[in-house]
Amino acid sequence: MTVSAGNDATRVNDSYRWMQLAIGVGCMVMIANLQYGWTFFVPDIQKKFGFDRAAIQWAFTLFVLFETWLVPIEGWFVDKYGPRLVVLFGGALCAIGWVINSYATSLNAFYIGQVIAGIGAGAVYGTAVGNALKWFPDKRGLAAGITAAGFGAGSALTVAPIQAMIKDSGIQAAFFNFGIGQGLICMVLALFLAAPKKGQVPAPVQNESIQQTRRDYSPGQVVKTPIFWLMYLMFVIVGAGGLLVTANLKPIAADWKIDAIPVTLIGLTMTTVTFAATIDRILNGLTRPFFGWISDKIGRENTMFIAFGMEGIGIYLLYLWGQNPVWFVILSGFVFFAWGEIYSLFPSTCTDTFGSKFATTNAGLLYTAKGTAALLVPFGNYLQQYTGNWDTVFLVAAGGNILASLLALLVLKPWRKVVVERSHATMPATAGQYAT
Repeated sequence: MTVSAGNDATRVNDSYRWMQLAIGVGCMVMIANLQYGWTFFVPDIQKKFGFDRAAIQWAFTLFVLFETWLVPIEGWFVDKYGPRLVVLFGGALCAIGWVINSYATSLNAFYIGQVIAGIGAGAVYGTAVGNALKWFPDKRGLAAGITAAGFGAGSALTVAPIQAMIKDSGIQAAFFNFGIGQGLICMVLALFLAAPKKGQVPAPVQNESIQQTRRDYSPGQVVKTPIFWLMYLMFVIVGAGGLLVTANLKPIAADWKIDAIPVTLIGLTMTTVTFAATIDRILNGLTRPFFGWISDKIGRENTMFIAFGMEGIGIYLLYLWGQNPVWFVILSGFVFFAWGEIYSLFPSTCTDTFGSKFATTNAGLLYTAKGTAALLVPFGNYLQQYTGNWDTVFLVAAGGNILASLLALLVLKPWRKVVVERSHATMPATAGQYAT
């Protein structure tokens, strides 16, 4: 399994690194429905129990909060004890959370189920991304993107089956069966995960486009670094718009009275929501390795400028033309394609800036921005209820993404260059520098 590389006798074959990446992707696929499948349950929960839609969506917000805000703690366990136990624990909680949802008859029960599922999903997500960052310091954007793609596109194949089970057997059966199945598979995959040891992976890349630190910042040092909070702010701004659409894809289509209209594209015919959800999941997955790979070539901040700008334009066009079923499918896909890359760009940028030794914990700290962004989802629903339409929500989200794209190019890029160059001056590279 190992090959000799000069004085480094423990360097692993690339095939082993890719195998570890593939296992992480498999784990991500198994937790994808916990976030991206939720929108299919919302109308039936509302119809069955008569709950207010905004109140139901607090369950989604709680899921994302606990999925993200505990990742630094889970990441600390990963960095100290390895990925296997954390993912086993996470897979079990994912199953338990959806089983609780299957028996829920009150909002509080749904909230509890989503909290438990969120803790489990965060343990799996943070571990898989952190492990990818450690195994591939030479292809950090691509590796993080491929791993995140498992989460973004992992639910694409189950869009139709999960809707069919909800229609034929009810939300309880769908929660129970998918929850148990996904959780068990994740736990089996966890048994094969491993973290790299010192000397097993290449050194980080240094070139004109990619600035990578030679210093390993501890989590305590990271949160005291102002540039971290700039990245955090940008993550919140971009994350909020995508999460709002994710949680409300079907409700938005239903409000526009296009959800059940058949749409034919590329030789396929589906209802608007089913087509949009399927395309969205696929593109939301593809964008993560695509823009991750692009960022390895042209730089993280340049890629952010392009992608976030596309997202802002896409949301604005969805506001203008989305009430047409065909344009709803096309533009929602474009929005998800321009949104999902945040889950490869921000972790790789974080590790480029703060080093790989504490990569899982530090990337987890930044990932909590997704939870902060999720707090804006219910407020988006309240704003929609107050105004009676989605117009203001879309305009605010579009403007936020344009702001983030400008911050990436005009503020983050020059600032991060100074931070990394300072680390080079104070921490010269040594033979043992790249331990993980």
